[in-house]
Formats: sequence, structure tokens, C-alpha cells
Amino acid sequence: MKIGELARRAGVSPHTIRYYERIGLMPRAGRDAGGRRDYDASALVWLGFLGRLKTTGMPIRDMLAYADLRAAGEATAPARHDLLVAHRARVAAHLAELIDSLAVLDTKIAGYAGAQSSEVDDDDANPDPDRNPL
Repeated sequence: MKIGELARRAGVSPHTIRYYERIGLMPRAGRDAGGRRDYDASALVWLGFLGRLKTTGMPIRDMLAYADLRAAGEATAPARHDLLVAHRARVAAHLAELIDSLAVLDTKIAGYAGAQSSEVDDDDANPDPDRNPL
């Protein structure tokens, strides 16, 4: 498939795909008779995985390390596993922080909704919704 179709199906821009190729995150694409990039279905799967890594906050340098290990072959499977396990732990910790922050926001929102006729605690920096700041 051509770069435009790959970009559309992957939900990224052609510029992103070219950038990923330039930095080594994507393998170089084959070329058709006219010299245009020609990708197979595996490129779409790989871009999907890179998108997940990006969504979960993996830095480009770690994505590059993973891509290099992947390109080096099956012998690197344990190292790739370890890299993903470490990243998953960071994602899980971040998710726990987000859940805690969401609970604080929910408490604050409920306070505003229930206090339409009374004064609302405006201590927005208070990380503990149960703590009386006074």
C-alpha cells in the first residue's frame, strides 16, 4: 500500500511515517517501479503498536530501543519483554495517579453541585479532599 493509504488507515500523517523511517522507528519501505514507497500489511500492524506505545507515554528513545531489538531478531525477545514489563509498570503507576486525581475532581465537582446556595471550599490545591484546610 502507498504511504497515503497507510497513513489514513493508521491514523497518522505521511510526514509521521517518513519521520519514523528517518529516525529508524519504521523499517525502510520497499519501492515500486516509480520509486514510491510501497508498504505491506505488517507496516500497519507495527504503526498500530507504535501508536499504543505513544498513547501510553513511552518516550521515542525507548520506542527506538524496542525497534532496534525487534530488528535484531528473536534472540532479543527477553530484552523486549523486559522493556515492555518496565513500561507497563510505569503506565500502571500513572493510571493509579490518574484514578486518584479523578476521585479528587469528582469530590470537588460534587461539592460545587451541592453547594449552590452555600459557600464552596475553593482550596483547589488541596490534594486530600477529606482534609479541612482551616
